[in-house]
Amino acid sequence: MANPTFEESLQELEQIVTRLEQGDVPLEEALTAFQQGMVLSKQCKDTLSNAEKALTKMMTEANEEVVFDEAEQ
Repeated sequence: MANPTFEESLQELEQIVTRLEQGDVPLEEALTAFQQGMVLSKQCKDTLSNAEKALTKMMTEANEEVVFDEAEQ
């Protein structure tokens, strides 16, 4: 299976949280869901972190990539 998109991972994570918040999930299923939720949470965090890094870079007139804050100095 291909890697899910950020939106798909977030939606699945939200479904897991909702199911666990209801409190009527058997313990073994809750543990499995929690573990899957942790994996999805890390994937979402990594995706957001990579997006942030990409958005904070810009190109100089010489076509060199620099961190946005450094370009202002």
